[in-house]
Amino acid sequence: MPYIKPEDRLKYEHHLMSIKAGLTNHEEIPVGELNYLISTMIAELLENFGLNYSNGNKLIGVLECAKLELYRRMLTPYENQKIIDNGDVYYD
Repeated sequence: MPYIKPEDRLKYEHHLMSIKAGLTNHEEIPVGELNYLISTMIAELLENFGLNYSNGNKLIGVLECAKLELYRRMLTPYENQKIIDNGDVYYD
């Protein structure tokens, strides 16, 4: 889960601001660049902590939970509004 203590976030803020600026300086979402950033961070972690099933499984879990959290927090409210706007597919 991405909800770490505010004091633990501080060590990343400067770097994240720079990365966010680079990612938002495009006309559309730079999916290749985002994939590159995520992939290189994952590869670095595996290099530092060891390439084995357990570490790979942990990192896949992080990616899966990040995906689910994105859907839960951002896309679900959007989808709920679209149901209100356009009608429900399942219960109309």
